[in-house]
Amino acid sequence: MAFPSPPEQGSNSNTTERNAVVIGAGPAGLTAALELAKAGVLCTVLESGSVPGGLAKTDEYKGYRFDIGGHRFFTKVRVVEQLWHELMGDDFLERRRLSRIYYRGKYFKYPLEPLDALRGLGLWNAVACGFSYLYARLFPVRPELTFDAWVSNRFGRRLFKIFFESYTEKVWGIPCTEISAEWAAQRIRGLDAISLIKNMLLGKPKEKSKVVKTLIDSFHYPRLGPGMMWEKCVAQVEALRSRVCYRSRVEKIYWEPGRVLAVEAAGRRYTGSHFISTMPIQELIRALDPAPPAEVLAAASDFRYRDFLTVALILRQRDVFPDNWIYIHDPSVKVGRIQNFKNWSPEMVPDPETTCLGLEYFCFEGDDLWSRSNDAMRALATEELARLKIAAADRVVDGTVVREQKAYPIYDENHQRGLKVLRDFLPVLANLQLVGRNGMHHYNNQDHSMLTGLLAARNILGANYDLWKVNVDAEYHEAGEILTEEELRQLEASQPLVPERVTR
Repeated sequence: MAFPSPPEQGSNSNTTERNAVVIGAGPAGLTAALELAKAGVLCTVLESGSVPGGLAKTDEYKGYRFDIGGHRFFTKVRVVEQLWHELMGDDFLERRRLSRIYYRGKYFKYPLEPLDALRGLGLWNAVACGFSYLYARLFPVRPELTFDAWVSNRFGRRLFKIFFESYTEKVWGIPCTEISAEWAAQRIRGLDAISLIKNMLLGKPKEKSKVVKTLIDSFHYPRLGPGMMWEKCVAQVEALRSRVCYRSRVEKIYWEPGRVLAVEAAGRRYTGSHFISTMPIQELIRALDPAPPAEVLAAASDFRYRDFLTVALILRQRDVFPDNWIYIHDPSVKVGRIQNFKNWSPEMVPDPETTCLGLEYFCFEGDDLWSRSNDAMRALATEELARLKIAAADRVVDGTVVREQKAYPIYDENHQRGLKVLRDFLPVLANLQLVGRNGMHHYNNQDHSMLTGLLAARNILGANYDLWKVNVDAEYHEAGEILTEEELRQLEASQPLVPERVTR
């Protein structure tokens, strides 16, 4: 595929001063804006919503605050951790993690602990699980192509059905028989039946470097939710003479061979010498004006997303359950996970006699769940809460629904093709960088998104980081880097992963 050649270096702008337009006020975009503003580069951040934080925002309803999914703050990258503490100061709480799995009326500690699982399953079921595990070790599924085969080979078929199948299929909307074993190996890295037994008998390792990511038992959390951090970040950005514009969805990206010229958002045109985008790749391609080559425009259809909605229910009940969150592995209900925001921080709930629970539903935009009215979703969440015997329906006194589009980028057979086409085209837009989860179609955590934003900003200041290698190359480094190779390996190892369909 041939694209227009960019002009020679230095001939693509008559701007004498650097100024940046950042699309999106989530963790990646705001981190980039803050880094640039500190260096004296004026920024305009364009945010389609009305609050900062992107997927890490904190919503509020009648004084009750809740996340779009719970956001733990845990990282092994010092530069990110330092920024968190710089922004939050004394408002950064250290929290103990407690999470459990709910399955058929029983609670199981997560990460799994053998004696706890034994008590919950009962003697007969536990013995059956033991024989299932031994059978799997003696007669493993071969070839080991799928998620269900990989997990069954390491935990036994019976434990796979109890602790892995239902939740995975709820989150991704893909049968476990169609998810690749490679994703399972990455997603559950370092965790198997033997390591669980060692963890139970010997305790968790004390050194952070030896902690399996699924076994982390403490984290930091802003006093008023993750949105509090991004509100503080916006305040710092604006104190440094840059600005954040809300309700400013980018509709057009004007370009010519060699550079982006300007973007149009909410009827206004914004020019800059540099541009950083966190908007979904699909939307970015379709916003290009003039339209890009046909191959690039067609690649927009290669990117798909899993959507997400939260039903926040307010209960007239002081204590409901002690966990930060509970995974719902029961296939009889549609809810996938339940957050207890009061247990993340007591200040998320204005009245200590009440509790705010966030029931999370994973869906596709336009499907049955997504299309239900708010009243219908509140009724469903209330009914399922009662069916699970977590709280009686008459305890629910109020609630609201928040829908989040494009919450999880999907890795299917087409997305790599789309990424290749896009990356081949990006050199034509030499002053545009893509960062963050949807900006790079990379399912990552906050620390990874923030790092890509930070490195993009430093590129504008004169560095030469390859942001795509932060995603895929654990050996990536350069002179004067801001993180060590070991930190980069730890960062890569700590990121969540998206299942890929089996290629047969």
